[in-house]
Amino acid sequence: MKKYFFASDFHLGAPTPEDSLNREKKVVQWLEEVRYEAEEIFILGDVFDFWFEYKTVVPRGHVRLLGKLAEIVDSGTRVHWFIGNHDMWIFDYIPNEIGVEIHREPIQRTLNGKKFYIGHGDGLGPGDHGYKLIKKIFRSKLCQWFFARLHPNFGIGLANFFSNMSRKKGVESDKVFLGAEEEWLAIYANDIAKKESFDYFVFGHRHLPMTIELSNGGEYINLGDWINNYTFAVFEETLELKSYGTNPIVYSSKQ
Repeated sequence: MKKYFFASDFHLGAPTPEDSLNREKKVVQWLEEVRYEAEEIFILGDVFDFWFEYKTVVPRGHVRLLGKLAEIVDSGTRVHWFIGNHDMWIFDYIPNEIGVEIHREPIQRTLNGKKFYIGHGDGLGPGDHGYKLIKKIFRSKLCQWFFARLHPNFGIGLANFFSNMSRKKGVESDKVFLGAEEEWLAIYANDIAKKESFDYFVFGHRHLPMTIELSNGGEYINLGDWINNYTFAVFEETLELKSYGTNPIVYSSKQ
């Protein structure tokens, strides 16, 4: 059986350069350890706490991660990068320079005979209408054009400020498991499963490692994050949630 690896929500750049660098080194170390087993690697968004590509300027830093991913891709391993809510302004620099495959919406894949539904998870499921509106605005070409007119020193500084506010606002909610019937991505997965059967729904965004069995017999897995949990998933015959040097709480519930 081939092995597939999944990780999400590194949020590099936050909360401080020192913390970010330590986390980045751990991510790179993990990538180096799994690269020789991996048929494909799926990174499910919010790799950076903020990212915006000007035509000839990109944010400084993160060279260890970007270099390692380029090395892995150059060796022949496919790497998938899903756009999250914190790094939605990735355009062509990352895929062209590194060779990763960019996904802006959830995708469906069959891996080792199992059906997967894979995405970052932001803006999916019931509620959160305010963010869904903001997401449409931020993804509009007009909004991106206006932001690109700002000098990078000002524009990236301003965006980092609001990105930090957004992340801090979600710190407490990221620690609370709502239960299988209330987790909005589990609700979304169940709604999709009523129309089409999947073995696994894999998302990031929520920052809580969890496995929830769905009403149709499939399973929803949230990958957690690399701020507090350092969790990832590996699939061979079954999808298994693991931790990298930590002992996080993994929330599990059966319907």
